Amino acid sequence: LIVVVVALSVKIIPQQEVGIVERLGKFHKLLTPGLKIVIPVIDHVRRYHDLRIQQQNVPPQTVITKDNVQVQIDTIIFYQVVNPEQATYGIGDYVTGVRNITTATLRQIIGKLELDETLSGREKISADIRVALDEATEKWGVRIERVEVVDIKPPSDIQEAMDKQMKAERSRRAIILEAEAAKQDMILRAEGQRQSAILK
Repeated sequence: LIVVVVALSVKIIPQQEVGIVERLGKFHKLLTPGLKIVIPVIDHVRRYHDLRIQQQNVPPQTVITKDNVQVQIDTIIFYQVVNPEQATYGIGDYVTGVRNITTATLRQIIGKLELDETLSGREKISADIRVALDEATEKWGVRIERVEVVDIKPPSDIQEAMDKQMKAERSRRAIILEAEAAKQDMILRAEGQRQSAILK
């Protein structure tokens, strides 16, 4: 019996983790890293929190831009638990909450942007999502460290049209450059002939 009581009383908390201890169903204290003693039956460790920066992949979202184009966006969120008590009692599952707010915010932000702005505005989209997440997660004891838009995929037909447009633009630039080179060549030749005629 003594061995069982001791085994239930002793808790070893790893570095960068904390435990939430409830005494008779009410929050009592935090278990910080190291060897800790709790009272069996009366004290209960409800949850452990990892205080390191965590990475969460948000499932790819299909959103509609301002000009009615569907794009698929992949995002990654980096967050950290800064208040374990709030993270336990402020929300049931802060990971799911962060995902849901990211999804909703992404739809709102992309809905205000046209396709070209969406493709070129990853940094702005990331910053706007982070601001929205910070406002919500502050009450949950979670800090958003970084939001990264990993990939933005337009529909295949639009991607093909963009590729053709890019090739056409490159061809146009190449033709202009060739014409400019030919023009400079003719000017230099004429200038050389004029100088030669003057010297003669």
